[in-house]
Amino acid sequence: MNRNRKIAFIGLGIALYAVLSAFVYIPIINRIKLDLGYIVFGLYLNTFGMISTLVGVFGCIIGNLLKGGSLPIAWATGQAFIGLSLGYLLPKTDKMWLKIIYCIISTFIGIVVIKTAIEIAMYHYPFWAKTLSNCVAYIADVIPMIIGVILSKKIRIIK
Repeated sequence: MNRNRKIAFIGLGIALYAVLSAFVYIPIINRIKLDLGYIVFGLYLNTFGMISTLVGVFGCIIGNLLKGGSLPIAWATGQAFIGLSLGYLLPKTDKMWLKIIYCIISTFIGIVVIKTAIEIAMYHYPFWAKTLSNCVAYIADVIPMIIGVILSKKIRIIK
């Protein structure tokens, strides 16, 4: 795939992620929602690799700003970890069960560990409360991520 085409696909992924995250979601508890943008993120990570980290990071930032929120530093940092780790690991294996395990572990570290640590350090939230809410957010985000990875095998992109 040539460079211009890849840039166009990444831009499209960022836009899709941002719109799905900001406007198409299923509320779960309080401010936690089933984020359908993760479907796009998982699909792109499995298809394009590490460059898809841009989809998760910028899609997260733009989606949050579209909703009228602030700059999500903790979320963006967690997304960067998820994108870099899965972008490296997913294209290296053809076994779907292993890809799902990678998604579960990487998303857990990105959301429950990294995001929680940053939010506790920045905003002085109680450890137990932030960890509990981020565990719920993790479950709500890992499901669409796995769906995106599975769908990426069904969708054919001409390279």
